Amino acid sequence: MNIAVIGTGYVGLVTGTCFASKGHDVICVDVIEEKILKINQGIAPIYEEGLDEMLKTVVSEKKLKATLSMSNAITNSELIYICVGTPSKEDGTYDYVYLRDASQKIGEELKEIDDYKVVVVKSTCSPGTTMNLVKPILEETSQKNAGKDFGLGMNPEFLREGVAIGDFLNPDRIVIGGIDEQSQRIVAKSYHGFESPFLYVDTTTAEMIKIASNSFLAMKISFINEIANIAEKIGSDIE
Repeated sequence: MNIAVIGTGYVGLVTGTCFASKGHDVICVDVIEEKILKINQGIAPIYEEGLDEMLKTVVSEKKLKATLSMSNAITNSELIYICVGTPSKEDGTYDYVYLRDASQKIGEELKEIDDYKVVVVKSTCSPGTTMNLVKPILEETSQKNAGKDFGLGMNPEFLREGVAIGDFLNPDRIVIGGIDEQSQRIVAKSYHGFESPFLYVDTTTAEMIKIASNSFLAMKISFINEIANIAEKIGSDIE
C-alpha cells in the first residue's frame, strides 16, 4: 500500500519505518526541514533501539521517504495516518493544537482530489475526539462527507520506549476503529501479514481502549511503587 504518515515524532517515525519494513511505500510528513533531511539520509532524529538500522534499510530500498509537502503525501497515498503529538496540559486534558492543524491541512488536500482516501488517527486522544473534532474539521475543509467521500478510522498505538519496534511488529492485538466497514477494511490492509488478533470497533471504542490501557499501566506502576515503599519500611525484600 501507499501510506502517508503525518508527524515524524516517536510514534510517527516508528510507525512509518515499521510499515516500510513490511513492504509498504511510505511517505512521512513533517514541518521541520532538518528532520526531513535526516530521515532521507537514513538517520533517525530520535533514539529508539534498532530504529536507525531499520530506517537506513528502508530508505536505501526506497520504501520510505520524508517530505515537507502535505500535498505530495496525500495525493500519492491511499491511507493517511495522523501521528502528531497530543501533549497533556496542566489540567490533565490533551492539547489538540497539532491534531487540529493536521486535520485541517489534510482536509484542504482532500478537497482537491477525487480519489477515495482513509484518514486514520493514531495520536492518543480522549474518547470521541475522532468523531467530534477530527471528522468535523475534515468535512468542513474538504467539503466532503466522511463515510462516503473518504474513510475515517482510529488505530491506537501501544508502543513502549526501548522495545517499540518489537511492539509494533508483534503486537498482542491490533485495534482498528472505523466509521464504517470499508474504512476498517482498508486500515486492516496495512497490517496484512501480521499474525496478531484483530479487534474491529468504532472509533470512540478504539480511543477508549487506548486510554484504558494507559490508565491500567499507570495504576500498576503506582501499585508496585506503593508496595515497594511498604516493603522498605518493614524491611521486607520486594524482589
